[in-house]
Amino acid sequence: MANAIFSNLPTTIFEEMSGLARALGAVNLGQGFPDEPGPQAVRAKAAEAVLDGYNQYPPMAGLPELRQAVAGHYGRSQGLDLDWASEVTVTSGATEALAASFLALIEPGDEVVVFQPFYDAYLPLIRRAGGVPKLVRLEPPRWRFTRPMLEAAFSPRTRMVVLNNPINPTGVVLPDEDLALLAGFCVAHDAIAVCDEVWEQVIFGGARHRPLIAYPGMRERTVKIGSAGKMFGLTGWKVGFLCAAPALTHSLARAHQFLTFTTPPNLQSAVAWGLENSGDWFRDMPLGLERSRDRLADGLAREGFAVLPSQGTYFLSIDLPASGVEEGDRDFCLRAVKEAGVAAIPVSAFYEADPVATIVRLCFSKGDATLDEGVARLARARDLSIRATRATAPA
Repeated sequence: MANAIFSNLPTTIFEEMSGLARALGAVNLGQGFPDEPGPQAVRAKAAEAVLDGYNQYPPMAGLPELRQAVAGHYGRSQGLDLDWASEVTVTSGATEALAASFLALIEPGDEVVVFQPFYDAYLPLIRRAGGVPKLVRLEPPRWRFTRPMLEAAFSPRTRMVVLNNPINPTGVVLPDEDLALLAGFCVAHDAIAVCDEVWEQVIFGGARHRPLIAYPGMRERTVKIGSAGKMFGLTGWKVGFLCAAPALTHSLARAHQFLTFTTPPNLQSAVAWGLENSGDWFRDMPLGLERSRDRLADGLAREGFAVLPSQGTYFLSIDLPASGVEEGDRDFCLRAVKEAGVAAIPVSAFYEADPVATIVRLCFSKGDATLDEGVARLARARDLSIRATRATAPA
């Protein structure tokens, strides 16, 4: 009696690995949430708003002060000229923003280009909206797409492309040439781009995030999705942003109206204050995460792991074969959490077809002691894996 799209979904890898970590007392380098509580001033504003502010239904599209702050933030940080009244909608997290985008803009039978590896919510939501996913397979170590790959995926039935940039789980910030190539395909095929840009503030070193909506021909055909939870390291707040031209926003807001209708006004108020008053946070937060990334990467390298580059997000990856591990990524992760006490995520879980099964994703938005202990336990997991492989090898 249940809908097959959802009833046939397996338990997510995040729930599986985090559940094992809790049950076994393992160090959790799997699920992507920070150890730090987020900026104190923003949290204080939320508490103040709960006690002294407005706690009834806010406007469906979001508090005007937050929509204005979102437009102002993107104007300052990315040079975008958004009209807050007609082009910004507040959602209950970025996943709700994705659901609203797919339900509002996909007609049954429309083809939707999706890049693997991907956030696991994409495909079931696209299919529930009636879309037909067309998968583009990205591979390590560069995780980039090419013109022939796009030519194979786009067709006269292409309605939409879904782009995650910076990319989870790979940590790649796509360069200008890749984004310009994709923009050209969207314009040529009259396709909408739904851009999951929740990691846009979490960028390291010389990498630069440029939103696809800023490319020629994309202003009227792009849905830009942001997340206050990722911006401020407050992942449980679930405050997201939908930014799009008025014609798209008209439909997006109506889909949002019948999903969650609105988002807690106290959190909206605090995020609005944070976007206007957190210049130091946006400067210092990536630097702190970059130090954590380097601590984890350096520790893994000392233990003989091959670490792939990470330009953004909370994640870096290790290459198992290059690290001396012959097990597949899922088998290694199960061994790591059960026998060595450290949880990680197999990147094959981010694919539906023809998965890359040699890469493991690790979360570095953790304290130094957690990262150091995670490195030690991963080294033990690798040793256990190598011994087990040798024990079962033919004589």
